[in-house]
Amino acid sequence: MVSTEAPVLSLDLPDPGQDDISTMEFLARLEEAWAVCDRFDLQTEIWRGRILRAVRDREKRGGEGRGTGFLQWLREREISKTRAYSLIQLADSADNLVGEGLLEPDSVNQFSKRAFLETAQAEPEVQQMISEAANGGLPITRKQVRRLSDEFLAATSPLLPEEIRQRTAENLLPPRAVAPLVKELARLPEEQQDDLRRVLQEEPELDRVKDVTHTARWLHRAAEASLAVRAFQQGDLDFEKALQEAQRLDVLGLLADAVGQAQALESAVLKLHTSWRRLGGLQERLWVESGSSTPHLRELLTALQSLSGSTLRVSLGELAGGKRLRLQLVEEAADRLEAPPLPSRDGGDGAPS
Repeated sequence: MVSTEAPVLSLDLPDPGQDDISTMEFLARLEEAWAVCDRFDLQTEIWRGRILRAVRDREKRGGEGRGTGFLQWLREREISKTRAYSLIQLADSADNLVGEGLLEPDSVNQFSKRAFLETAQAEPEVQQMISEAANGGLPITRKQVRRLSDEFLAATSPLLPEEIRQRTAENLLPPRAVAPLVKELARLPEEQQDDLRRVLQEEPELDRVKDVTHTARWLHRAAEASLAVRAFQQGDLDFEKALQEAQRLDVLGLLADAVGQAQALESAVLKLHTSWRRLGGLQERLWVESGSSTPHLRELLTALQSLSGSTLRVSLGELAGGKRLRLQLVEEAADRLEAPPLPSRDGGDGAPS
């Protein structure tokens, strides 16, 4: 049986109006109290995760509503599914660390909540080092876990050239700068990884590490966004070669931003089209229901024609000087839709300058 008596959390907080205590001591005592709350939160979250896991597993075993009992349980307590499964994952992580013998049950109290989550997601070797420190009675912070994770990643990742790993081991390169590089390289195809590794081999310096990290991030962003840009699906576009040319011109960042904006623009147009079609249908139904007895309603519907017709006129507001934007929506079959010509600098080929 579980005791229904709630444990009392009592903390001795310093008096903000106390003049005989220094600011440094005042903040240190508050930091200490905050750490206690963090540990209390962690224990609570782990047990909430175990409770939710028990409800879910019981439903899987004997439920007849395909999880509806579990969902009902969440609704009654105003818990989202995302929140519930994050708590269950936290409970699983705690059980794994303790169950595998890495962490003593009482050593969980040495962690803040965020430090524990970082440890649960770290490599096994990092978990081993952190658990040994916690078992020895040392308080574990998120900063410590991240530092150890960065050091391990920078020293062992096969994605890095040997020159970078060696300089990191010799403390000539900071692990906090090398770890993001590993994460960005892992997202790229092997051919691009090889190209960037060659750059690092030739110049294994900190500035080059930062440059290559940015380059890898831009390559990933551009490639990921390009998959969602429908304009790139027309014709025989070789996006990889376009990336190589942009990299040669040192404008990868501009290209990544352009592709991202193209994706956002297409998404906005799709939403615009959906809203435009729906507004047109609603206005038509209201027009049929209205008549001479509803002059004000008719006046409102007439005003909406500037948004529901084939030509849209939208005010850009005072910040744009009161300008109005005019858009013409024309629905055409896919085989008839042609891209407009690119504007030229001299205004030739019928395009505005």
